[in-house]
Amino acid sequence: MKTIKIMKLFTGLKKIREFERLQLPFLKSVVDFDIVIEIGFAEEQGQRLTLKQLFLLNISSRTTVRRKLARLIEQGIVIRRKQVNDHRTSLLIIAPSSVKLLGKYGGTLTSISASHFK
Repeated sequence: MKTIKIMKLFTGLKKIREFERLQLPFLKSVVDFDIVIEIGFAEEQGQRLTLKQLFLLNISSRTTVRRKLARLIEQGIVIRRKQVNDHRTSLLIIAPSSVKLLGKYGGTLTSISASHFK
């Protein structure tokens, strides 16, 4: 019985990775994933993250975060907007199309978890 559970575990993990590779090609590293998650989490909490706040999360070195964020912005995954009352500060948000795709990812994780990780 243990062998069956382990086989289902790896089948589920394989399906998750296949989805990530096909549907989330912009998340090339754990740092990319962490950046998107932290920005999205702040939005869920009714807040917007600034670049400085993102750096203070210690996801990785400032240089790495800056480089990865620039690529995510260039790809349209993350949007950088000037703060209305202080134009010196930029706020980071997840693009609506990316939120939709990540919602689909969440649904896929739920489905795979229900059928493979009992």
